Amino acid sequence: MTRRDNRRSVLRQGEATQVTHIELFFDVVYVLAVTQLTELLLSRLTPLGAVEVALLTLAVWWAWVDTAWITNWFDPDRPLVRGMLVTLMGISLVMSSAIPEAYGERGLWFAGAYVTLEVGRCIFVVATLGEDPGLRDNFRRMLIWRVTSAPLWLAGGVVHGSARLALWATALAIDTTAAVVGFYIPKVGRSRPADWSISGSHLAERARLFIIIALGESILVTGSVFADLPHDPPTLTTFAAAFLGTVALWWIYFDRSADAAQRVIDESDEPGRLGRSAYTYSHIPMVAGIIVTAVADDLTLKHPTGAADPAVVASVLGGPVLFLIGYVLFKKAIFGSRPKTHLVAIVVLLAMAPLGMVVDPMTLTCLATLVVAATAAHSTFVVTHREPTNR
Repeated sequence: MTRRDNRRSVLRQGEATQVTHIELFFDVVYVLAVTQLTELLLSRLTPLGAVEVALLTLAVWWAWVDTAWITNWFDPDRPLVRGMLVTLMGISLVMSSAIPEAYGERGLWFAGAYVTLEVGRCIFVVATLGEDPGLRDNFRRMLIWRVTSAPLWLAGGVVHGSARLALWATALAIDTTAAVVGFYIPKVGRSRPADWSISGSHLAERARLFIIIALGESILVTGSVFADLPHDPPTLTTFAAAFLGTVALWWIYFDRSADAAQRVIDESDEPGRLGRSAYTYSHIPMVAGIIVTAVADDLTLKHPTGAADPAVVASVLGGPVLFLIGYVLFKKAIFGSRPKTHLVAIVVLLAMAPLGMVVDPMTLTCLATLVVAATAAHSTFVVTHREPTNR
């Protein structure tokens, strides 16, 4: 077998259809990452803290989703690719463990692990593909963008306070806009959506699994906090509302659109464009919303009665709002439609903010759960039309 054939042998033979065991194993690390982000937000319940955690959440998302795209083309059952995934898994573990002190003593650990993930992954692809002109050129562009942001990440890990936040925000802005502009390089050009031919089935399944990870972490928070509390009526009521709220978020995402979206992206002439819009970007607010909802469950279970402070109101209502915004963007990207029921639910939840200042956390949680559950029920039992598939 020639060297060129060896390089090509790391690619999947035919379209990726199933998520492999090593990919599931890789995802285990991100259970820790989501848990760490939730705990960090609980310890930083201020507007600045929310911004800081949002920045780290985006970084964690890019670390995960870029790997999900890689395994859409590369065969995880090949020893070389499996070794790459295990290496990335170890680096992700370092990054995840540094999250609680990312704005403290372990800023450089977080930044160094993130940069190693993003740059190292691109180097692996470029080196492995050799003279293959398709993905090679795309990942060369991507490598240049990641190398451009890397010094900002590393410099941010060295400095402290607002300087770290500013440098990391700038670096993250570069990483986040890269795909939108097609990894444009002057005098070289940009990647076209047609250059990123993907399997919709595989990418959709990977995204669904990450949503399950995030929802599972929310269930874990609810159960672990509830276990240490007295089982009085307010606590039991809040526990039931928190659990049903998580179930309602799951129901909204998985009831019908997840499978329909998979079919649309598989049949599209530009699956790369749809994959970028629907999964790479639209899922970000959904994941963030689940994390914020987990924070709300923790806060309201520990203090179900009495006055709700602004942090409780913001998390109880903001979590579902973020999730629904992401879901609306997802539907718009895939089907070209904005579900009116979900838009109404967003407006209702936002309008409940003043009410949150006069009712206790238990009542506010119950009301928010009622809105989200009604949205899920309406989508399942009332909306009977088929999803548009003319994208």
